[in-house]
Amino acid sequence: MSGEKTLLRREKRLHIGKKRALYLPREFLELLGLSEGDPVYVKIEDDRIVITRAPDPFLLAVKREKWAHTSVDEFEEESEREQKKWGW
Repeated sequence: MSGEKTLLRREKRLHIGKKRALYLPREFLELLGLSEGDPVYVKIEDDRIVITRAPDPFLLAVKREKWAHTSVDEFEEESEREQKKWGW
């Protein structure tokens, strides 16, 4: 039917390439919102290779529940103590 998007297949048979490289299909990467240079984790679970998007440290810091509060003055005082301790 025209105008409708076709569903992307979530399974595909691949072949290991030169130098044992494995290239993921573009549609898989697009479906996950991954682009060249994006960090990922790769691990083995039983007989599977699992690839997971590496979390963005900035977004983790912004979204995570805060458990401590520090004022700018407290931060500055701590920084000065550390610098003195290391002779800077």
